[in-house]
Amino acid sequence: MAPKKPPCLPSLLLPLLTLLLPQADTRSFVVDRDNDRFLLDGVPFRYVSGSLHYFRVPRVLWADRLFKMRMSGLNAVQFYVPWNYHEPEPGVYNFHGSRDLIAFLNEAAIANLLVILRPGPYICAEWDMGGLPAWLLRKPKIHLRTSDPDFLAAVDSWFKVLLPKIHPWLYHNGGNIISIQVENEYGSYRACDFNYMRHLAGLFRAILGDEILLFTTDGPEGLKCGSLEGLYTTVDFGPADNMTKIFTLLRNYEPHGPLVNSEYYTGWLDYWGQNHSTRSVHSVTNGLENMLKLGASVNMYMFHGGTNFGYWNGADEKGRFLPITTSYDYDAPISEAGDPTPKLFALRDVISKFQEIPLGPLPPPSPKMMLGPLTLHLDGDLLAFLNYLCPQGPIYSILPMTFEAVKQDHGFVLYRTYLSNTVSEPTRFWVPNNGVHDRAYVMVDGVFHGVLERNMKHKLFLTGQVGAKLDVLLESMGRLSFGSNTSDFKGLIEPPVLGQTILTRWLMFPLKVDKLVKWWFPLQLLKRSHPQTPSGPTFYSTMFAILGSSGDTFLYLPGWTKGQVWINGFNLGRYWTKRGPQQTLYVPRPLLYPRGALNKITLLELENAPPQPQVQFLDRPILNSTLHRTYVYSLSAEVQSDPEPMQLSGH
Repeated sequence: MAPKKPPCLPSLLLPLLTLLLPQADTRSFVVDRDNDRFLLDGVPFRYVSGSLHYFRVPRVLWADRLFKMRMSGLNAVQFYVPWNYHEPEPGVYNFHGSRDLIAFLNEAAIANLLVILRPGPYICAEWDMGGLPAWLLRKPKIHLRTSDPDFLAAVDSWFKVLLPKIHPWLYHNGGNIISIQVENEYGSYRACDFNYMRHLAGLFRAILGDEILLFTTDGPEGLKCGSLEGLYTTVDFGPADNMTKIFTLLRNYEPHGPLVNSEYYTGWLDYWGQNHSTRSVHSVTNGLENMLKLGASVNMYMFHGGTNFGYWNGADEKGRFLPITTSYDYDAPISEAGDPTPKLFALRDVISKFQEIPLGPLPPPSPKMMLGPLTLHLDGDLLAFLNYLCPQGPIYSILPMTFEAVKQDHGFVLYRTYLSNTVSEPTRFWVPNNGVHDRAYVMVDGVFHGVLERNMKHKLFLTGQVGAKLDVLLESMGRLSFGSNTSDFKGLIEPPVLGQTILTRWLMFPLKVDKLVKWWFPLQLLKRSHPQTPSGPTFYSTMFAILGSSGDTFLYLPGWTKGQVWINGFNLGRYWTKRGPQQTLYVPRPLLYPRGALNKITLLELENAPPQPQVQFLDRPILNSTLHRTYVYSLSAEVQSDPEPMQLSGH
């Protein structure tokens, strides 16, 4: 893979070793169109690959997951590069720690896996905004994924940083990257801007050269607008789809060369309020075997799903706004906790019929830990910490501004105004044009009155005296990540209305919740008296020690409603116990301090805590406990509708 300095050997062996090892100038990965196959170093080759996202797995666990993939019989790993993960602000780049892309390429090389790279710029991946940086929306009229000059300028600047980094890792340069995808399922975007695709292809060629194989991936319906002459066309589909029909359609765009399914779905994603998705072992293995019999190259999406830590999950628009869960387990062959599943062993048996499997057993499941229940203590409501959450002070505007306009990419913004007259009778409070993106927690003089939710619940009824403080905490639940979405701005998109009055004169507080939890809470700056029955956005925490041996574990929050949770300052992700299906959050063992040290867990409960504010750590996940099989918010009759069927389309 990546070139390494040879060890000292007796001088007589060195010439022989030189002859046996492929040299960088003889390494090649090409399409043999005459025989419908790939050639690796001139030898017929077929890849059986799996998807793994380094940005969904703690760095310390990369090697473990990649080794298990190799031992499963895979010879390649496919992964995306999320632009927003590496360029948090224009011109500010982060390739350190868990964002060290080169370190991940090196781990793949150590595991003896070739790499199929998907650098975007758009990736979908059920990741926030499909991997595009939210700061692009600071130009509100920008047209994403088109030849809009503003978008192309940002893309060019990014790729002129990223692509030179991966150039030494191309296969013909001695690295392990055999092919690179241009854009991602562009045919599903409906823009059909071939000038944009040509621009990207030209940029890749200019920086990476002509030898690297560039390809596109689309669902069957997207091949027309997603494929481009000069880029190798591949398709994606799952085990339930008509393989013969889809590969026949692919031949209309790529008459000669190997058949490739770049995303063969081993499972599926989960939405909050829907059922946990599964795919049967038989259907997945049967489909894989049939494709391999055809000589096709296949990448399984996902082989290991991982976790949407922090605020990184994306969302879909399928009849209504559907945010994606924290768990990205995906019912994949390797579970969210990195354990082999029955699906993995069945797939390994199929692969062994077509190519050699590495000798040796797969590692057993990691040790798991149970702990608790633990009682959490009330730290105080969110409003009490406002000076620490927004130390720079609020931004003032006559009309409310979006997250993007106040340069808040994720998390929370507090919007505050004061009532200009007394409202003595319960009066409708609402935001026109479905203008809450995505959930609003409404408080009057610090008293929680309820929630407004995008597409689901559009109004509350409020009272208050003149001068009363109206606080609206807005939560971004993840930007749209798939298909022909428009720009998904967050916050109050329209000014709220109370009765017949449009509310103006807003203070906006972009909240730095993660900094408060990580840096200021440990100082115990505030000692306050707390209400007996708090409701609305409130912080809870406790310290705990692990007395026995530690292990991976799953945080269970029975009776809690919805919020965010941190372990030792690390943002574990969102919980939404009341809606499901996910009931536990995966806690990797490296996040926990071992025996003798104190660990801290912090919760931001956004609505209502249970009477007994307790949590537990379990030794197995609960991912399939949806309380409402098909969730429709029943508090607002005006938005009830039949649920949209989930369709297998798009990454």
